[in-house]
Amino acid sequence: MNLQAQRFLGVVRLVFGLQFLWAFVDKLFGFGFATVAEKSWLNGVSPTTGFLKAGASGVFADFYHGLAGTVWIDWIFMLGLLLLGIAFTFGIAMRLATWGGVVFMTLLWTAGLPPKNNPIIDDHLIYALTFLALGAAEAGNSFGFGKRWKESALVQRVPFLA
Repeated sequence: MNLQAQRFLGVVRLVFGLQFLWAFVDKLFGFGFATVAEKSWLNGVSPTTGFLKAGASGVFADFYHGLAGTVWIDWIFMLGLLLLGIAFTFGIAMRLATWGGVVFMTLLWTAGLPPKNNPIIDDHLIYALTFLALGAAEAGNSFGFGKRWKESALVQRVPFLA
């Protein structure tokens, strides 16, 4: 892959990382963008209830409605946003981030099956495919710490973390 393509994918990876980190911070503190302060996680409001109750529709709606507001789902969701945000922002643990992002986006895709504007494809599937491309291209190495991360003692002992 040429240097220009590698750099472009590094920027795409960085933008996704910052998007995940912002979603985490906004839901945690409620800065008034997607989440107002009164509905922040720190104020005791579930970060998943709104979407899972009102946004989930279609084939799996009842399943997702049943998960809304459960403490363990809130923790998994928020940790997912945080960890994906850190991994994509810094280009570390890209193998885990790639597959974690694919699972996350696939779950969000199933929450609205069938999509409103297309019988199969929506933005969540496009994001999932983009994550696979970022992982395959080793996008953590461009504008990130991917190479250093892979050479670290931790990753050498636990290669799964690459």
